[in-house]
Amino acid sequence: MALRNTRQREAILRVLRCSDSHPSADEVYDEVRKLVPHISKGTVYRNLRTLVENGEISELNLGGVTSRFEYRYHPHYHFRCTKCGQVFDLDEPVDHALDKRIAEHTGFSVACHLLEFHGLCRDCQV
Repeated sequence: MALRNTRQREAILRVLRCSDSHPSADEVYDEVRKLVPHISKGTVYRNLRTLVENGEISELNLGGVTSRFEYRYHPHYHFRCTKCGQVFDLDEPVDHALDKRIAEHTGFSVACHLLEFHGLCRDCQV
């Protein structure tokens, strides 16, 4: 089902398209307020949820305390810095054979997998 394009939703999508930092909902809200000054935090949160449910954005919450959001929606892996908390996209091919191996081993019907690496980013290693 196609979502109705609202000014608020377009502003949220614009913020996510222009970001490579995987912002939290609060960070999205702070940036969207620059475009739509009177938008409420609840409106941003509801629209983020709707956009995730409709498959227009993805939500990252793999062991982190705060969900992060991104516009890039094709399958890929992530790296989360354990010191600063930043999340980075990894341009590594997704191992689709892993889905098949797990399905064969367990008998489960595997749709996909999410993988996140943890460690120190370049800046935090110094």
